[in-house]
Amino acid sequence: MTADLTHGGALDAMRAAYPDAPEPWIDLSTGINPWPYPDNSISEAALAHLPTRALYEACRQSMAKAIGAQPDALLLAPGSELLIRLLPDVIGLRRVAILSPTYGDHAVVWRRAGAQVIESPDPLRLADQVDGVVVTHPNNPDGRIFEAEALEAVRAILGAKGGWLIIDEAYSDLVPDRSFSGWGGADGVIVLRSFGKFFGLAGVRLGALVAPQSFRAALADRLGGWPVSGAALEIGARAYADERWQNATRANLKAAAARLDCILREGGLTPAGGTSLFRYVEITDAHSVFERLARAGIYVRRFAWSATHLRIGLPARDEAEQRLANALSP
Repeated sequence: MTADLTHGGALDAMRAAYPDAPEPWIDLSTGINPWPYPDNSISEAALAHLPTRALYEACRQSMAKAIGAQPDALLLAPGSELLIRLLPDVIGLRRVAILSPTYGDHAVVWRRAGAQVIESPDPLRLADQVDGVVVTHPNNPDGRIFEAEALEAVRAILGAKGGWLIIDEAYSDLVPDRSFSGWGGADGVIVLRSFGKFFGLAGVRLGALVAPQSFRAALADRLGGWPVSGAALEIGARAYADERWQNATRANLKAAAARLDCILREGGLTPAGGTSLFRYVEITDAHSVFERLARAGIYVRRFAWSATHLRIGLPARDEAEQRLANALSP
């Protein structure tokens, strides 16, 4: 599988594959906010010293307040991707139902751990047949939203037999009123959170999970004494406390997504879902559109499992929007 099919973001591989494409490349493949949180300064102490417990707590308290979780139920980590990969080591599930399509690493890590994986567009209905259900909410790539009543019913079924409902909320900062982070600490549910996507600072490597104490303790033991860098803790504490920026950003992203929808429709692509950080489109020959855009120096997300879908992130500037519109024009 080529690098661009794995996750997106492989801009170096794209440059090598399309050496004649015009520069600068426009990377719309990752679904990361192209307008990152601006106050990303860090102190000398954050670089020169080991992270202190006080700094960890400041970030945890700030994040918990922002996402509506109980601070004591929150465990910080260097990104949610690592947490996804550590889950099978902590909870040895034998049979797992995973939403499909969704973020591909969920199925990868559980299969690698020896679990039987059932990928389904409706994994909730399989709760009585499995000991684990994994959903992404809002879903990547189609933006699907789950209702609280449906997830609570699944959590109850799984919890009664020692199973787990795992909710990946990597994009839930976009719709905070629909988050399930407030469930943290309840039996049978684990909520994963990501900092980098909404705040546009993926390189900071900050994530978290909300889960019962026994699970948090087992995972904390695997993460070690200094799981998150001082730089990430400083930036995270500041960004999560900045409600004004968060509210303004949600409005700006919604407006940008609306502009992108117009560009896509005028270019013959039909938005079929997504979030305000990316649009999910359906088209007869998605890979040929991918090629056309790549030759124009525009990198979008294609999928190994579909020849009829693309995911397209937000262009950061007017010029980038115009280049995308020109590349899609007949």
